[in-house]
Amino acid sequence: MELHDNLSMRYLLTSLIMLMLLPACGRNNVEVTVNPESGLQSWKTRDQVFSLELVPLLPDFVRAVFGAKGLPAEVIEAVSAYCVFGTIIRNQADEPLSYDMRTWRYVTADGVEHYARPKSAWVEEWREQGIAFRWTLLYEAQTYAVGDWGQGFTTVKLPPGTQFDLHYSWQQGDRTHERIIRDMACAPATLDN
Repeated sequence: MELHDNLSMRYLLTSLIMLMLLPACGRNNVEVTVNPESGLQSWKTRDQVFSLELVPLLPDFVRAVFGAKGLPAEVIEAVSAYCVFGTIIRNQADEPLSYDMRTWRYVTADGVEHYARPKSAWVEEWREQGIAFRWTLLYEAQTYAVGDWGQGFTTVKLPPGTQFDLHYSWQQGDRTHERIIRDMACAPATLDN
């Protein structure tokens, strides 16, 4: 009877430990770092295949980047009014993979889904204004060969400081992989000093 009780206790403890680890697994191996100078958080997945890093950018930084490219003030203000992330995607797999950020959802606390404004929409708007500019923004859909990576800005029409969960996906072969990064936030309008 004592052996049976001992095995039951081990099983119970193992089960409890596994249940405690489930929330960590649900965070998809996301590394959250804090910039010591700004206090801003950034998020990086530690998936073995698809690596995604998102760094929130202050509106003033976005203004400086687009201003340095000589773009008109109305374009600079339009982009800086969005929630902007510096985004890096890497293929760490042993076969090609692809993503389409037009399917990614930014779900705010009220349950509303928001979508990133794709690069093609910005480029078309600028083309209609007579502006030939395509740099800095992440392509909305790409296929990466083994070892390939890309970077650029992603933009979502959300106010500064808005918190959300990012539901993202990528495709590899005939499978779609879906993940969530919880408790993300847009950069604030300014840094409090």
